[in-house]
Amino acid sequence: MSPAQASLARAIEAAMGAAVLDTRQLPGGDLGGASLVTLADGRAVVAKSGHLVAREGAMLRAIAASGAPAPEVLHCDGDLLVMEHVEADGRAGWESMAEALRLLHAPQERAYGWDVDYAFGSVTISNDPLHNWPRFWAERRMLPFCQHVDAALASRLETVAAQLPDLLPANPSPALLHGDLWSGNVLFHQGRLAALIDPACHYGDREVDFAMLQVFGSPPEAFFADSDLAPGWRERVPAYQLWPMLVHLRLFGSSYRGRVESLLDACGA
Repeated sequence: MSPAQASLARAIEAAMGAAVLDTRQLPGGDLGGASLVTLADGRAVVAKSGHLVAREGAMLRAIAASGAPAPEVLHCDGDLLVMEHVEADGRAGWESMAEALRLLHAPQERAYGWDVDYAFGSVTISNDPLHNWPRFWAERRMLPFCQHVDAALASRLETVAAQLPDLLPANPSPALLHGDLWSGNVLFHQGRLAALIDPACHYGDREVDFAMLQVFGSPPEAFFADSDLAPGWRERVPAYQLWPMLVHLRLFGSSYRGRVESLLDACGA
């Protein structure tokens, strides 16, 4: 066991009141960092450490409070987050997913955004609240990337940002969004949704989560038909997918440039 693993094990033991028998890095996204931990009392838990885990813990609790399934937060203090381990077998249940998103996306009376910023690796996610949705998507999600891309892409991003009042609804009902709802963050077990994990929550247009679900693959058509989406939602998908692809372009390099350019094309820029 490395010094870092030993330090994590000691912190988990102090938090959970049981000895750590084994830790194993869990597979997941490129920005993962979760460990499956077996405790001497028979429990299996998932642990994360880092300076943002308290924010993730608060997001998981917000998802659970909505009625949508999320891992129970067992300990969240300092730089240690410990949560229940949720069994998953990958056998999808999209009807239960639609039910969960109806709960998660219940309309809220609040500004768009979140009370603190978040991050994907080195990419800051700015969440300062605003009451104008196209302005939020422009200023908090698109324009911050202009300083990280070449002049040609920056000019096209600025064009899309200026067009967002015509592309997006002005005041959609603020919904609690998972914020990073790609397939790797959805756990299915025995044909039902078991948990939503690794959130990047904020309040915004519920269509953001539906667009994210189509970034890598797509749910079946019946799922969308069961989700009561507003007319024209498909035309708004490119504007909402542009942000996660810009994140990928910045974190993982030029292999994502073509996808970004295709989405800019679809947005009319």
